[in-house]
Amino acid sequence: MRVDVITIFPELFEPFLSTSLIGRARRRGLLRVDVHDLRGWTTDRHRTVDDEPYGGGGGMVMTAPPWIAAVREIAAERRPRRILLSPQGARLDDAKVRDLAGAGDLLLLCGRYEGIDERVRELVVDEEISVGDYVLSGGEVASMVLIEALSRQVPGVVGLADSVVRESFRAGSLDFPQYTRPRVVEGLEVPEVLLSGDHGAIERWRRERALERTAERRPDLLDPATPEA
Repeated sequence: MRVDVITIFPELFEPFLSTSLIGRARRRGLLRVDVHDLRGWTTDRHRTVDDEPYGGGGGMVMTAPPWIAAVREIAAERRPRRILLSPQGARLDDAKVRDLAGAGDLLLLCGRYEGIDERVRELVVDEEISVGDYVLSGGEVASMVLIEALSRQVPGVVGLADSVVRESFRAGSLDFPQYTRPRVVEGLEVPEVLLSGDHGAIERWRRERALERTAERRPDLLDPATPEA
């Protein structure tokens, strides 16, 4: 998988892209992420990327020409899906992550300030995605969330493929409770069924607890026809 990112703060990405599963996936060639500085497509000596909004109002708006030039140059040969990270976009969920993971190359646009000139959306953006109903200072952290989620869909990135298949949201429910050593923590013991060695009983317990937890915390995820454990 290849992901390109356009931002005015490329230095934010190096620690993220060099650490843990993402770092290992890049070193092994499973995931390629190239980060581009938007200011490389400016044409004035101050490398300006923003200006006052037409119509007045507070804040600054990112100008269209650098974005349009950058996207068109980066996307010229590979035709990636071009995504603007924005609180106005469709909310990211597991289904969208899987859709994007199978879409081929991606190009992520990280806006800042009060937003990006609307003509960028109209001319060079395929879709907008939001990571939640709140506002961040820019699209960089949101793009990292998306890259992290996407990387888990790339074969070989996560050591045990079963970990991805069974995690929250994949089966229409949250994940079941997890336990490890020690067996007792401040009087709280590991459920006896997990120590039984009865794999059928363990699977039933996990499914019941997953449905129970989902009904309690995220009932919107449950199909009305699904029994609540």
